[in-house]
Amino acid sequence: MPSEQVLVDLAGDLATVTLNRPDRRNALSESMLRDLGAALTQAAAAPGVRAIVVAAAGPVFSSGHDFRDMVDRDLDGMRRLLHVCTEVMLGIARCPVPVVARVQGIATAAGCQLVASCDLAVAVDDASFATPGGSGGWFCHTPLVAVARAIGARRALELGMTGDAIDARTALAWGLVNRVVPRDQLVAQTEQLARAASRGSLASKALGKRTFYRQIDLEVEAAYAAAVETMAQAALTPDGREAMRAFVDKRAAVYPAATSK
Repeated sequence: MPSEQVLVDLAGDLATVTLNRPDRRNALSESMLRDLGAALTQAAAAPGVRAIVVAAAGPVFSSGHDFRDMVDRDLDGMRRLLHVCTEVMLGIARCPVPVVARVQGIATAAGCQLVASCDLAVAVDDASFATPGGSGGWFCHTPLVAVARAIGARRALELGMTGDAIDARTALAWGLVNRVVPRDQLVAQTEQLARAASRGSLASKALGKRTFYRQIDLEVEAAYAAAVETMAQAALTPDGREAMRAFVDKRAAVYPAATSK
């Protein structure tokens, strides 16, 4: 259903999902998280869409969880909110098309988690990132699950324990984002990366995402075992065969749209 909190714009092969609570610094209330999850599902299912950009309105990408939505919750209510947030973040990994964050400003706590949960990210050169709970009374436990997987344990613990923000260039060096660009190039550079990431067979891409996220935290021998079996089976799919035949025949590969997701 349409939402004023999270907008969906479908433009050809690219869908843009925009957090739209700039007056609340795009804070992630439970209702907004539910709307974000629904918007991502809608975008991924839209005909012709090959990639999704996650963007935000206003000067702040997202300030994280909405404390006004949390301060009076009991334990069950808090668990429900965090489970909803977790499902949204995991849903990005499960999404069959590439998901690219377009970070135009500050991303903190669960907002930083959202950036880290996207497959790829492009940030404006004056963006900043933080998991500030460690400098106060509520440590950023769940945001650091995603952040640590993007930047590694030592750097994630530095963010988590100090609560200090890092600038966009540091985020790039640490692996939290893939590109840092001037503000006037942010939209174009994000779309360029999204389209580059969605080239070729999307059926192959979807399988690649599933396999990557499944194997990345396995011990290396188990990771290879999982990847070998998936890659062997993928070689026998129509798109896998087409990729090989096109290379041998020295022609452009043709992938049926019906197998793209």
